[in-house]
Amino acid sequence: MQALINEAGSELIRRRFSGLADLVTALYASLVEHLERTWRLRTRPFDASACPDASFSDIAEDKLKWFLGMARRERQYPLREDTPITEALAHLNLLDAGQPTHAAILLYGRHPQRFLPASEVKCLHFHGVNVQKPIPSYQIYKGTVFELVDQAVDFVMSKITRSVGTRALGPQVPVEYELPREAVAEAIVNSVTHRDYASNASVQVMLFADRLEVWNPGVLPSSLTLKQLRLPHASVPRNPLIAEPIFLAHYIEKAGTGTLDMIALCRAAGLIEPSFRQDGGQFVLTLWRPTSQVTPQATPQATPQAKGVHLLFTRQDLEEVAKALNIRPELVTEQIAQQILDMLEAIDIVPKSRDELQKIAGLQDRKHFRRTYLEPLLNTGWLERMIPDKPTSPLQKYVITKKGRAWLMTVKGNRG
Repeated sequence: MQALINEAGSELIRRRFSGLADLVTALYASLVEHLERTWRLRTRPFDASACPDASFSDIAEDKLKWFLGMARRERQYPLREDTPITEALAHLNLLDAGQPTHAAILLYGRHPQRFLPASEVKCLHFHGVNVQKPIPSYQIYKGTVFELVDQAVDFVMSKITRSVGTRALGPQVPVEYELPREAVAEAIVNSVTHRDYASNASVQVMLFADRLEVWNPGVLPSSLTLKQLRLPHASVPRNPLIAEPIFLAHYIEKAGTGTLDMIALCRAAGLIEPSFRQDGGQFVLTLWRPTSQVTPQATPQATPQAKGVHLLFTRQDLEEVAKALNIRPELVTEQIAQQILDMLEAIDIVPKSRDELQKIAGLQDRKHFRRTYLEPLLNTGWLERMIPDKPTSPLQKYVITKKGRAWLMTVKGNRG
């Protein structure tokens, strides 16, 4: 019996207490220590804390080798591709008491979603401007953060319009997309890197007829505001141990320039600037497509090129529309030219109000119509106000000018 008591005593920590309050305090401290030791209580940041039940066998050696090779090429990272897993993870601060952290599993795990199911990315494509069933295309992507970004970007780029050039300037055929690939990638990388991984929600990438929305679980850091995102600001990563390898692989820059880069890219492409909003526990980033907004019931129509029908607009016609709207020629689609044509034909017969013109163009968003169509056509001199000294008059209507009628007559002549 004495031997049993001695053995049990060696497994215990004895503490004195003088009353019930002292006993409760001691029990509480012991419980916290036990929960921390068994990984049921996390006191370290999410990405820095150990991933429960994960081991080195859950790290994919080929994925880690790919990263080390990429980091050496892109950022002159010192570790070689054949660096042992434990050494590589330790160098990246991805071990917690010798165990792989959440960040390690998300970055290089064989099956990250086995441990973190909500880390997947959901991609949806809608033909209209609202969330509406049936959903034409819906994909749920799983894998490491690198794989999630690549898959989600490819999903978006495969659904949007692209133009293919010629080899006139070199051996490579240039391809331009209606949304800059760099802006799409930046939006998705930011959402995957800076999301709240403690949330049960997943990143959602939703492509509509008029916009791309990226929904990111979490809220902005308290030191940042929506307004500051449009100004130079410091980088405040939610998950710094995830952001560091993403930076080393050259997926992002750690300078707080992501939102500014997206704004600059969209401006250069002649697009409306990205918008940002906080929607409850979700941060939403929107990239606006150059094509017009359509009705919620709209479905994709085959383009004249796909049908083999003779185009209604010549290249010169489209270039004139680009000048009128002050955007790059390659961004002017047949649909945009047709909207301008419909509006000009209507007011060539009888003056129309703003709402009437917006309805003729088939657009829903008043701000989008004003900034993208109405104001450029007024500034270029294709339209003019009937009451020029009272631009906001409720009786205001618009008429076609000589310049606008000249383009209209040219297009009608081309139609034969």
